[in-house]
Amino acid sequence: MVLGVGGGIAAYKVCELLRRLTESGHRVRVVPTDEALRFVGEPTWAALSGQPVETGVWDRVHEVPHVRIGQSADLVFVAPATANILAKAAAGLADDLLTNTLLTARCPVVFAPAMHTEMWEHPATRANVETLRSRGAVVLDPAEGRLTGSDSGRGRLPDPVELYESARLALRRSGGADDLAGRRIVISAGGTREAIDPVRFIGNHSSGKQGYALARTAAARGADVTLIAANVSLPDPAGVDVIPVTSAAELAETVQERRVGADAVVMAAAVADFRPSSSVGSKIKKSGGEPDPIELTENPDILADLVRTRAERAPGQTIVGFAAETDDVVSNGRTKLERKGCDLLVVNQVGRGRAFGTDDNQAVILGIDGSATEVPRGPKEDLADQVWDLVSGRFHG
Repeated sequence: MVLGVGGGIAAYKVCELLRRLTESGHRVRVVPTDEALRFVGEPTWAALSGQPVETGVWDRVHEVPHVRIGQSADLVFVAPATANILAKAAAGLADDLLTNTLLTARCPVVFAPAMHTEMWEHPATRANVETLRSRGAVVLDPAEGRLTGSDSGRGRLPDPVELYESARLALRRSGGADDLAGRRIVISAGGTREAIDPVRFIGNHSSGKQGYALARTAAARGADVTLIAANVSLPDPAGVDVIPVTSAAELAETVQERRVGADAVVMAAAVADFRPSSSVGSKIKKSGGEPDPIELTENPDILADLVRTRAERAPGQTIVGFAAETDDVVSNGRTKLERKGCDLLVVNQVGRGRAFGTDDNQAVILGIDGSATEVPRGPKEDLADQVWDLVSGRFHG
């Protein structure tokens, strides 16, 4: 693969990305701009990649590098992608080795932008991003947080671990990475918490890993992804807008708000069925006797409400639910699918070390049309891609 490095302060983070790529067995050719070398020097890129580093079209002219590097790549990943690089790529300019490589590449291309918020939000940059996406390139949305100096906002380069996952998934989807391009997707992940007092809560064992795998794979396939995360302690997926929530009520409100204009909603979060009828304002102390019983109130059925209000709020929207079962998986899943009325229901067996907190999963995806797709045990990205294959099939008739 080709790792293009732009001239931004975030170039130092790309060293960690490069290390992860090479240690996982990928052969990486680093193509930095001249400005990038002001932040991280050529010896560092050469040492970490084990490959020669060139920046100009006049280096090793007999090998025609400005054509050959792009032609032979399985993936071109540009990080940080500055406003300047995005503008050149959108306009088809080729005034250095990296921009020549972008023009000759016929493989998937991923841009990981990093710049100040004002630059990212400028109409020219937004237009360039839309142009690149319309051509099939994956342009990740930058993260939000501390920028250069004391500034904060959207424009931060995502965590190198998440950049690595984006690169890995783009390679995995080589040849079909953009089938969700132009689609807006809303995903929920994690497990809700219902407060008993300021210290204790009713919750569940969901880690959010399956929802995050859905978000990563959707972004790798070109979608504009909003991830609503309930109590998840995982790094934000690269290129995904993450909104934290705590309780089922917060999740319900946020999903209904964000689902407007979305092509699909995937409810992968584990939502508490009940909450305490009232939450006390101070920690409950031991009294030496029997504790007072906790009265429970039923939470709203978020998935059923999404289906019920679809015609009014989001006509034509595809809705996918998740169901965790401990026995009679398919039978219970069919009953739940009929009751909820969603388009697809992903049913997986939980408990005894399965599903919750693990890196793998297995499931059956039930369709409202009576279909059933078995997904054998494997990485959670495998299940996520199966979900998106079925959703994409609905988008494309």
